[in-house]
Amino acid sequence: MKNYIINALVKLWKRGSRLMIISKDEILHIANLADLNIKDDEIDEYAKNLQDILNFVNILNKVDTENVEESIGVVNNTNVFRKDEIKVFEDKDALLQNAPDQESNMFKIPKVI
Repeated sequence: MKNYIINALVKLWKRGSRLMIISKDEILHIANLADLNIKDDEIDEYAKNLQDILNFVNILNKVDTENVEESIGVVNNTNVFRKDEIKVFEDKDALLQNAPDQESNMFKIPKVI
């Protein structure tokens, strides 16, 4: 499904713009920077995928966002969690009986760091 969307957007973009071409040398350079071992028969597929991604980004760069406010999400919800309150637990012994190990009325756990 994703490939159909990308292909459709790339076809639309090709109508009005110059298509960005990725060379074999650029693919090998990027693979070297990323410490990837790409076989010779994989270079064309990597080039096509990277070219599709860059062309899609080019389409996104052309979108007019002049009157669009910044957003981190689609809803305006704020913290919907309950207030963090300290509550006194009366039966500490019952709670600590499940602890694999305890010290000074607290759970004792192995050091994680």
